[in-house]
Amino acid sequence: MSAKDFFELVDDFFGHRVYSATAGSNVGHGWLIADTSAAGTPTYAPVDGSEYGELAVDLAANAEIENVCVYQADQLQFDIDKITEVQFRVKMNQAALDTASQFAFGLTGDRNDAIDSIAQAALFRLIGADSTTNVVVETDDGTNDNDDVATGKTLINAYKDFTISFAAGKNDVRFFIDGERVAAGTKFDMSNYSGSLQLLLQIQKTADTNTDGFTVDRISIRGRR
Repeated sequence: MSAKDFFELVDDFFGHRVYSATAGSNVGHGWLIADTSAAGTPTYAPVDGSEYGELAVDLAANAEIENVCVYQADQLQFDIDKITEVQFRVKMNQAALDTASQFAFGLTGDRNDAIDSIAQAALFRLIGADSTTNVVVETDDGTNDNDDVATGKTLINAYKDFTISFAAGKNDVRFFIDGERVAAGTKFDMSNYSGSLQLLLQIQKTADTNTDGFTVDRISIRGRR
């Protein structure tokens, strides 16, 4: 097999980019911002002075419901049957989430403000109401639904590497944090979905003044053509 038999997308978030909620105005791998804020002004911009490319996203201090998502505009282009693995290098922008906040990242079908309402997904999540630092994982294929499975790992304001692997097949999706398999006692089965997925990172809060955020350094996805 040769390079033409594989695909790989790598985004290291280098360079000057304008992240926007207006479709078609974005620079770099077609990222779109979904921003539900009203009075507040969340920020999403490259980190100036970073020694390596980074995108930082922060909620605003207004006491309102806010949801900010970095995603691929619901252009589902990664066939679940062809994906080998996806990797995220991510950190929080604070030592712990507020109890009013949630953060999720991974692969999904069409996005939704409510993470649990996304029909197809393979995700890492932090849910502040349950724990302000603990990472859980979940998959949903529209039939099989594994929600909020504990990993025994945390995420704070220090980078970790997260991997979702389809190498064993979509009926045995596996999660890794810093190279160590997590939630191995649960079989994550997505075999009832045969469509495509997109990359997504979403942070949100209920009506609260916290300014929680995250920074992403690198995302890659690879698979077979």
